[in-house]
Amino acid sequence: MKVGVVRESFPGERRVAVIPASVAALKKAGLDVVVEPGAGEAAGFDDDAYRQQGATIVASRQEVFDQADVLLQIRAAGANPDEAERDVAALRSGQTLISLCNPLGQPEWMQKLAERGVTVFALELLPRTTRAQSMDVLSSMATVSGYKAVLLAATTLPRMFPMLMTAAGTITPARVFVVGAGVAGLQAIATAKRLGAVVRAYDIRPAAKEEAVSLGAKFVELELETEDAEQKGGYAKEMGEDFYRRQRELMARVLAESDVVITTASVPGKKAPVLITREMVESMAAGSVIVDLAAEQGGNCELTRPNETIVEHGVTILGAVNLPATVPNHASQMYSKNITTFLLHLVQDGAVRIDEQDEITIETLVARDGEVVNARVREMLGLENLAELGEAR
Repeated sequence: MKVGVVRESFPGERRVAVIPASVAALKKAGLDVVVEPGAGEAAGFDDDAYRQQGATIVASRQEVFDQADVLLQIRAAGANPDEAERDVAALRSGQTLISLCNPLGQPEWMQKLAERGVTVFALELLPRTTRAQSMDVLSSMATVSGYKAVLLAATTLPRMFPMLMTAAGTITPARVFVVGAGVAGLQAIATAKRLGAVVRAYDIRPAAKEEAVSLGAKFVELELETEDAEQKGGYAKEMGEDFYRRQRELMARVLAESDVVITTASVPGKKAPVLITREMVESMAAGSVIVDLAAEQGGNCELTRPNETIVEHGVTILGAVNLPATVPNHASQMYSKNITTFLLHLVQDGAVRIDEQDEITIETLVARDGEVVNARVREMLGLENLAELGEAR
């Protein structure tokens, strides 16, 4: 079986799905690896490094698609909608695609891939379980995003983060407020603390408090009913507009006292909830900074513009998009470990085998045998439930 690795085509993407060090593990499992020329260069991995590990550098991107039985990518289909048409057209029936695909945000791409007879595994759908931790690309990339968000804030803020005692007087520490204490939020808390800031954090999930406090943040308590705020897999659940309105009212005071606000709140397959309104931005001090990690999903701040930096009422708002691509070497290293572990989980006797009793396999499997098979994606496409369809037949 041949595994294909191509240069990523998403604008600004510098990561690569498989680094040379992971090729050895695939070769050990009896798999051959074919790589597009220059696939890893932007992340610091040249073609010779792949050759030294046993990979074959083929002549072109198209040749990777022609030869590969399995394609490993970072952003494909709905996760790269402006550039994916060419790749989808190059795929053939019987091939397997493993990648971030945004199946819940743009399910129509899953239908296109199914129609081409491609077997699709979407890594966004990995269950948040102990068994799947070593394959969890979302957590790995969120770690990078949380780290980089603080660095962006620190370079943008017109003050320093740590408290300093100098001959010119005492400089007070920056006040950082992290909204959402998931993986990205926790890494942001840890990074901001290391830089010397005073950190506060908030999350609608009660269980997040202990983790945030353990990293040195003061947890902001809001008088809201949050017992049902977590859905299956540990992700935040979408709440009603009344809840978000009340949340904004209670958060306004904390925002007004903060120098930096980092927002990370998102719900899989949904538009990001608006947590910061225009009026709340107006209440913040001039020079304050908001880094919106949910910008690609619409943004947690009403004023956010994806992939743009704007200044409103003296407040700088960074619409951060695809931050892991700005740290391509280590981000690729983590992603590569995750995706190769996932592939090897599927491989038996040198081929991909679909174990219908395995939760990891079934949760991530979106398309197979010419049909979209994931229940949530089928529902979004307006297709009948497969179980009910089988009974009808």
